[in-house]
Amino acid sequence: MISKDLSQASGHMADQAARSADQAIDATRSAIGQKIDGMADTVRGLQDQAAPLLDRATDVAKRGVDAARDTSADLINRAGKATDATVGYVKDEPVKAMLIAAAVGAALMALMSAMSRGGRN
Repeated sequence: MISKDLSQASGHMADQAARSADQAIDATRSAIGQKIDGMADTVRGLQDQAAPLLDRATDVAKRGVDAARDTSADLINRAGKATDATVGYVKDEPVKAMLIAAAVGAALMALMSAMSRGGRN
């Protein structure tokens, strides 16, 4: 009879231990689920904050590309006008243009010569 009582008591204790373990597992699952939900909310919040910044960065980059394209087109246009003006001047004043070109060439040669001598010292 004592062995039967001990057997019942140990079975009862085993059942309680199993229930306690199940409760601990359920509590752990619940805590982990809450943490995961909190992390997911944080990630969603970061995505919501990052989206406008990325949109703004994209807009700034697009405006930069557009400005560079416009500046490039303007420079090409100005270079074309300068070329036309130079050709027109050479046609109208060929002797004067040759003298100016020779003077500029001589000045550049003198500058390069002075720079090369300065580098050797």
